[in-house]
Amino acid sequence: MKHIFVIDDDLPIGNLLEEALTREGYRVSRAYSGTEALLALSRSRPDLVLLDLMLPGLSGEEVLPRLAGVPVIVLSAKADPEHKADLLLGGAADYVTKPFSLRELLARIALRLRESENARPGGVLAHGPLRLEEEARCVFVHGQSIRLTRTEYAILKLLLSNPAQVVTKSRLLEEIAQDTPDCTESSLKTHMSHLRKKLREAGAGDCIEAVWGIGFTLKIAEQGAVHPPKT
Repeated sequence: MKHIFVIDDDLPIGNLLEEALTREGYRVSRAYSGTEALLALSRSRPDLVLLDLMLPGLSGEEVLPRLAGVPVIVLSAKADPEHKADLLLGGAADYVTKPFSLRELLARIALRLRESENARPGGVLAHGPLRLEEEARCVFVHGQSIRLTRTEYAILKLLLSNPAQVVTKSRLLEEIAQDTPDCTESSLKTHMSHLRKKLREAGAGDCIEAVWGIGFTLKIAEQGAVHPPKT
């Protein structure tokens, strides 16, 4: 299920968007200020963001640069062509002027999500010495293939999709349930321990860090600090 994050302090518009997106089968989260949005984004990475510009706290223009890697559709009453161009050049995937056609917006969302999915090079996730090829379901460390269980693969895939972000235990269990049914809250610690050991022995170092009481984050050591194992 694709996750759409709505950042807008206008309650009627936000409610309208949440209802329409939920009907379309999306999972919807909301924030009502720029500061609240950044806090939520530090915990979870959505598939697409709908961003208003006139926000309390940090403005939409200030939030946009911190959304690198996530498709952002700006929703704003500002219709100045120069302002639109600046935001599109500054990282926005699209710009929709308020008031908008709900049908057109839903079509633009579907298009941007499709473009984002197709933009990944052959379903490859890479970070530091780690490389995961989704089509072949293979994982490499420093170019050497390593064998993971289905659950370990699902965990690593989620962490690689959210590098340097804290993935909460509840989110991890919810999202990897699509790929593996055998990971429960009680067994997660064991699966994670085995995965960390395999990555460490392959030369990736201690790249999965536990954030006590919250979840896990993928951290790659500085270049030169981690080396392939000697053979």
